[in-house]
Amino acid sequence: QLQLVESGGGLVQSGGSLRLSCAASGFTLDYVTIGWFRQAPGKEREGVSCILFTSRKTNYADSVKGRFTISRDNVQNTVTLQMNSLKPEDTARYYCAATDVEYMDTCTLEPDEGRYRRWGQGIQVTVSS
Repeated sequence: QLQLVESGGGLVQSGGSLRLSCAASGFTLDYVTIGWFRQAPGKEREGVSCILFTSRKTNYADSVKGRFTISRDNVQNTVTLQMNSLKPEDTARYYCAATDVEYMDTCTLEPDEGRYRRWGQGIQVTVSS
């Protein structure tokens, strides 16, 4: 079964850190772009960060720049989102998603299911004030 599985979420106090991981099962993350997205109750899904395969070029939402770092480990077939200085407004369900082709120029933070074809089930991140 081809799937993405997120891990590492939970409850943390404001100012704390969490490390989310996205692991692929049944397929490789080689040559695909990975994005992290989040959705809070009553809000639309929004892009958080993404990373290309070959260049490792990254993109971040303004709201997380300087606090979140995305990275990928091709040996472990995982992508990690390190989240520092967390704020209550970061509370959301976080999803990783993968394209099925390699993009070379830049990665989009739009939650475009035509581009990001595979999605995980998501994991909850709650930041208390």
